[in-house]
Formats: sequence, C-alpha cells, structure tokens
Amino acid sequence: MRAAASVSVAEPELCGLSQLVRAGDVCFDIGAAYGMYSFSLAQLVGPSGAVYSFEPQPKPRRVLRTGVHASNLENVHIIDAAVGERSGELEMALPVKFGFAPIHGHAHVNDGVRQERPNSTITRTRSWSTSIQSVDEFCAENSISRVDFMKIDVEGFEPTVIAGAREVVEANRPTLLLEIEDRHLARYSTTAAEFTATLRDLGYRMHVWNQQEWVLAETVTSDRRNYLFTSETL
Repeated sequence: MRAAASVSVAEPELCGLSQLVRAGDVCFDIGAAYGMYSFSLAQLVGPSGAVYSFEPQPKPRRVLRTGVHASNLENVHIIDAAVGERSGELEMALPVKFGFAPIHGHAHVNDGVRQERPNSTITRTRSWSTSIQSVDEFCAENSISRVDFMKIDVEGFEPTVIAGAREVVEANRPTLLLEIEDRHLARYSTTAAEFTATLRDLGYRMHVWNQQEWVLAETVTSDRRNYLFTSETL
C-alpha cells in the first residue's frame, strides 16, 4: 500500500506512516473500508502490536476480512461496528448512484444529519441499523490499556468519534490521522475550523504530508483531505 501511495495510486499519507507507527503499537483504523490503512499498519506494528479495524459496511468488511485471512495477519482484529460518542445502535446511510451503484466511500452515520443539496446522480439511499461503539467504552470492555495511533475517516462524523475518545486522548495522547472536509462535516452542522480548534484545545498540533515529511499546517484547505494531529513535535 505504501508503494502504491508513492505513485499516487493510494492515499499519499500512507508513505508517512513509518514516521509515526512503531513495532508493538496499538492502532485503531476507524472507517477501515477495504483495509488501505489496516494492512500497512499491521506491517508496521508487527506481531507484538495490534490493529483494530472498525467497518460497519458488510461488503468492504467482507473484502477486508478475506484479505486479512489470506495474509495470515493475526494482529488485525475486524470490528463490525461504526464508532461514535457512545455505544448503542444507529442507522447507516449508503448513497446509490444511478439506481444500482452503491458509493461505499460516502456511507455515513445517519444521525443528526442535515438535509443535503440534491444530487441528480444519487437516486436512492440504502440504510440499515448498525452497532456503534465509542473508543473509550471499547477499550474498557476489551482491556485495551493504550492506543498509540488512530486513523479516522467517517465522512464528517470524526468530531463525534473524538468526543467518544476523550479518556483515551487524555491518557494516551495518540497520534491522529483524520479526514477533514467541510462538505462532509456540514452533514452534522459543524466546520473544519470548529473541529480543528477543538483538537488544538486538546493540545494537538496539525500537520500535512508534503511527499517527504510531515509539516506543520495552520488551516484546512480544499486541495487535501487528510490531516495529522500530534501532541509532540515531529
């Protein structure tokens, strides 16, 4: 995956993971999809580490599980759940394009969603009820004593995930790699500026990947999706 990222086939931030994740680390891949990050993280943490991959969509989760089994990755644990502020049940929404093509990359938790502008190609939405976990409760229930790294890509629900991880954030100060886009955050009536201000209040500094290293950034821009937050200088 990191090789694919180096030639722009996959997300470029994959190339910077080796500067952030070490052998033995515990990582959460929240919104794991088909495992773009899970497989790279599994290689970096090695057999002494662990990757917890949360994916509520059946098809991507099935593909991820097949890949994990085929690769014999015993350090990857796939969780059939979305992640939010508290554990329970919520509805997921999956946009369908032209009446037959589900857009798995735009599936999102349908909780407190603001009505979006109509899209002529989105003809319907599939929905289903899914289990939802909070990071804090999941760690407590599974005796996970620390989390070193969290990648969160949940189509605008990222602030709610962080709200449910306050104990872990305060105790462990995990490195955070977050998708932050105003178009997705608007679903839940918030903005990139508001979200990044919250993270800075928690003692985090924002960085972006510039193809060679992580560099400090002040604002979220429209030309990139992913932003790194650390509580220590890189």
